Parts: sequence; structure tokens; C-alpha cells
Amino acid sequence: MVAVMTRMHTASIPTRRPVRQLLAASVGNAVEWYDWYAYTFLATYIAAEVFPESADDSLVPLLSTFAVFAVGFFMRPLGGLLMGAVADRRGRRAALTVTILLMGGSSLLVGLTPSYDTAGVLAPVLLVLARLLQGLSVGGEFAASTTFLVESAGPGRRGLFSSFQYVSTTAGQLLASGIAALLVAALSDGRLHDWGWRVPFVLGALFSLVGFWIRRGAEETRSAEQRRAPRPGLLEALRRHPRESLLIGGITAGGTIAYYTWTSYLPTYAELNAGLAKSDALLAGTLSLAFFGLLQPLGGLLSDRFGRRPLLLFFGLGFALLCVPLLHLLSDSFVVMLLVSCAGMILLTGFTSISAAVNAEVFPPRVRAAGIGFPYSLTVALFGGTAPYVGTLFKELDHSGLFPWYVAVLCLLSSLVYLRLPETAHKELER
Repeated sequence: MVAVMTRMHTASIPTRRPVRQLLAASVGNAVEWYDWYAYTFLATYIAAEVFPESADDSLVPLLSTFAVFAVGFFMRPLGGLLMGAVADRRGRRAALTVTILLMGGSSLLVGLTPSYDTAGVLAPVLLVLARLLQGLSVGGEFAASTTFLVESAGPGRRGLFSSFQYVSTTAGQLLASGIAALLVAALSDGRLHDWGWRVPFVLGALFSLVGFWIRRGAEETRSAEQRRAPRPGLLEALRRHPRESLLIGGITAGGTIAYYTWTSYLPTYAELNAGLAKSDALLAGTLSLAFFGLLQPLGGLLSDRFGRRPLLLFFGLGFALLCVPLLHLLSDSFVVMLLVSCAGMILLTGFTSISAAVNAEVFPPRVRAAGIGFPYSLTVALFGGTAPYVGTLFKELDHSGLFPWYVAVLCLLSSLVYLRLPETAHKELER
């Protein structure tokens, strides 16, 4: 495993327009994740409109909605593989253009999905289709944008550039959460159920067009040498680099379950298990997301100076020790919810701020995008995408106290991987 991350040779000259590169990656990525997370923040309204109610259990529609959320995640590995191959064969910019257009179309489809009362079973079928397309897009987005960002960085700045992966992701989440909170505050419950929940998805389609326009002016980061080389096969990364693929999974497992628990599921978890009001849960989530976004560049800068491994261990061991007590602290208090959220965000920054750099430093440039995209997205699908469903299912089975332990154990296992990682922060990136 030590050998897989030492394949770092002399780097070529980085992009001449680093600020524009950051903008192209960040704006498009923010739009991608705005569309993706709008679904999570409005899950309870989608459940009521798109799925039939169960006479004996009010949690069944919500479980169905989170099951569709998980289904979308299982398209992400395919998206990471296909769009990663496009990025490795046609260029990073080409893949980024495809992913944002795909996300805009699928977001519009969610917004136009009819209710179950209007269309019957066609309603959940259309919702599943939209989420499958969104999953394909998001899987490809991470593979392409991770590679694009890190390859755009100058010497000693890969961690800083890497942090903008989650700065932009958080901006998209923040926008989705903020719009959801605004709708909940401004509209009656009846109007939210009738049409209000559709507004964010229609807006997402419009935002995607803006992101597409910005990305068209980005500079390709794949080197001229790589462009002249024979194109890699679709499964070449998996076939020739199995250790690297497994390593990506080990690095990601704890990070993804903690990330989706804290940034997506925590408001719903607090509603279900602590009796916190929906509006308070969404507001606390929005404020803590803003705090989280501000922390990312700091984490990236620290990793460029002190290394990747110390930050990863800060995250992994911190969550393994504190996840259970933090989630047990939740109550119907807005202040407690906000403090718990922010505490988790500090720990989480140790992973999110450098995830893109760590992943890019594993694979050679020939198969970097596809090599990152498939194992990362598969791990996220298995552990991150199922987090809301598993948490809600534990509640349904009257064992909600087990969910925090589930998160803590996965973070501990990833910490064992971090302990054995060689330090790559100060090595040149092969391009």
C-alpha cells in the first residue's frame, strides 16, 4: 500500500489561470450539489406527494423517499466510471460539461414529477428515473472535478485547491438548505405540499445553464503528453490498479458516512429522535453548513504545510470517539442542535478539505479520473447514500441508539487505513 502513493514525478507547469479554474470547477460543482441536496432537505414533502400513505405507519413514505435517495447513489459508481473515462480520454473539461447538463435535466424532471394522487405509480417511477440520472451525473462530477481541481493547482497548493471541492459542495448545500428553510417559513404547509417543494428543482435546472456557460471557458488540465498517449480502456484503472482502488474505498468509508450523516440527515434525525421542530432543524443545518464551508480552505492550507495524514486522523479518531456522545446530546433545543452540528463540522473538515488531493495522489494521470470515480462512488453508495435510510430504519425498528455506533465504527476502521498512509503532501504530482 505504501508503494501505491509514491508514483509522483516532476509536475508540468500548472494552469495559467488558477482563479478562473477554481471558479469553473466551483460554480458548476455548487450547482450539481444544490440539485442533489434539495431532494434531501425536502424529503418529507416529496414523501407525502409522490408515495402512497400507509394506513398503519406514517414512516413508510419517508422510508420510500430515502430508499430512492439511496438508489440514486448506486448510479454514482457507473457515473464515476463512465464520466471518469470521458475525462481520461476526452479531457476533464468535456466531462464537466456533460455532467452539469445531465444534472440540470434530471433536476427539472424531479420538479415536474406529478403527485401519486394525479398519476398513480407513474409518479414514483419518474422520481426514481430522475434520481438515477442525478446519480449518474454526481458520480461523474466528483471524478472529473476532483482531477480538474488538483491538476490546476500550483506547487504546494494541492490541499488548498482540493478544499474548494467541498467549499463549492457546501455552497450548493447551503443554497438548497436556505431555499428550503425560506419556503418552510414563507409558505403554508398546504402550499408546500401542493407546489412549493417543486420550486428548488426548477431553479436548479436554470442554475445548471449558468454553470454550463462558465465551464465552457475553463482550461483543459490534461497534459499534452497524456492527450497524445493511447486512450485508456474503460476498466483499465480497476484491472491495472486494484490496490489503489481498494485504498480509495478504505479512505472514503468513514468520511462518507460521517459527511452524509452530519450535512444531510442530521436535521431529519433530530426531528425523528429528539423532537426538534422542522424549521429549527433546517435553520441550524443551514448555519452549520455556512460554518463548515468557511473551514475548508483552512484545512487545505494546514494539510499543505503539515501533511494529509494528521488531518485524516484528526477526523477519523475524533468521530470514532465523539460521534455517539454528540448525537446523544441532541434535544428539542435549537442551540444544542447548532452546537452539535458545528462540533461535527470541525471534525469532518479533516477529511473533506483534503479528500480530492488524497484521491488524486493515488492514481497516475492516465487513469486518474476513472480510477478515482468508480471506487469512491461505490463506497459512497454503500455507506453514504444509505445513511438516511439506515438511520430511519433503526428508528422504525425501535433501535435508533445503534445508528451513532454504526457511524463511529466505520470512522474507526478508516482511521486504521489513515495510520498506514504514506505522506504525499510535499511530493510532486505526476501530470
